[in-house]
Amino acid sequence: MSSALKASPQGSSSFRLPKVPFWAQILLGLVLGVVLGWIARSGDVGWLVTTLDKIGTIFVQLLKLAVAPLVFFAILISITNLRNVNNAARLATRTLLWFMATSLIAVAIGLAIGLVTNPGAGTDLTPKDGAKPDHAGSWLDFLTGIVPTDVITPFTELNVLQIVFIAAVAGVAALQLGEKAQPILTLSQSVLELLQKALWWVIRLAPLGTLGLIGTAIADYGWNLIGKYATFTADIYIGCALVMFGVYPLLLATVAKVNPLNFFKGAWPAIQLAFVSRSSVGTMPLTQKVTERLGVPKEYASFAVPFGSTTKMDGCASIYPAIAAIFIAQIFDVNLGVGDYLLIAFVSVIGSAATAGLTGATVMLTLTLSTLGLPLEGVGLLMAIDPVLDMMRTATNVAGQSVCTLVVAAREGILDRDAYNNVKGVDVKDADVEPQPVAAAA
Repeated sequence: MSSALKASPQGSSSFRLPKVPFWAQILLGLVLGVVLGWIARSGDVGWLVTTLDKIGTIFVQLLKLAVAPLVFFAILISITNLRNVNNAARLATRTLLWFMATSLIAVAIGLAIGLVTNPGAGTDLTPKDGAKPDHAGSWLDFLTGIVPTDVITPFTELNVLQIVFIAAVAGVAALQLGEKAQPILTLSQSVLELLQKALWWVIRLAPLGTLGLIGTAIADYGWNLIGKYATFTADIYIGCALVMFGVYPLLLATVAKVNPLNFFKGAWPAIQLAFVSRSSVGTMPLTQKVTERLGVPKEYASFAVPFGSTTKMDGCASIYPAIAAIFIAQIFDVNLGVGDYLLIAFVSVIGSAATAGLTGATVMLTLTLSTLGLPLEGVGLLMAIDPVLDMMRTATNVAGQSVCTLVVAAREGILDRDAYNNVKGVDVKDADVEPQPVAAAA
């Protein structure tokens, strides 16, 4: 026996826990959240409801904690990085045009699904079930709200649109100053990297966040609520799935002329995290990382992804408001005409920046309803089911941000097709590690 022990490699007898993939951790958190939420609701376990709520709330708060400085420094650095890219103005213009084009496709799909399924029919909901939101979006607020009254309030009140404006002005000014601005840019780059590293620690807590958020939703609302919104929920998920797994792969195959399967292999960690976190901005560092792994130059990705994280919202700003407007119109017995549907498309394409990459799409929905003249009380009908919907919406947002960046890079001839074709799947917990350069063949 002693000889057998000697023959064994040192430390081989020690017990090691198997590595659990991040997606499996997320799935486990989802299942446990549903089970604990059901137990808390059916057994009226108050302390469990409170615990689940605190876990989910703390996770969201940690994500939001990084939002303001992350957006500011990411936009600032991304604009200054454009000086290292040829035809920067052309790239920026084409990026915006592709954002708008895919938003138009997404809202058309949302309208088609809503018109075919009539999501407001048979729900037993009435106008009395709705309630006006505390804050409603309007075009006047949207246009005048871009420019802040001071430089402090946007950060304390987390007004992402105004933070983007300040960062854009600072970035353009830094470009004009040239070498004089280099010290502040170096500091900004260091702060951005520090924020991204800290955010990775929060990302690793996503399984716990999932448990808390899903558990709280089940404990508060149960399954009866979801049953009332079954058609509406299915419409949102089907619409997002059609865009993510239909429109995007088609664009990659026909416009970018690349294999769509490689996109999902490379981008899946970001899509997965977006589904859990419900925050495009919180997912932004990972979205940029996977986009670069797919062959997009860092100089361009560092502009397009942060820009997209605050303005490119196919799930929240296109599919969701289109179907939600039809749903609310049916509940309040308002007939929508062709002109109304065109207005929905217009709002979705032009006003998507109003969502600003934050959890939820209430501002965008109120903007759509106010433009159509629909009762804002309709927003209250959808607040309870919003967390369930927001997961799929945000995953679609993030996928679109990466796809449009890839399409533009491919069309402009700056996409590294070898990197794209040879991309390997990366687990979320390993994605913050910089890829090692491939050694040249002897």
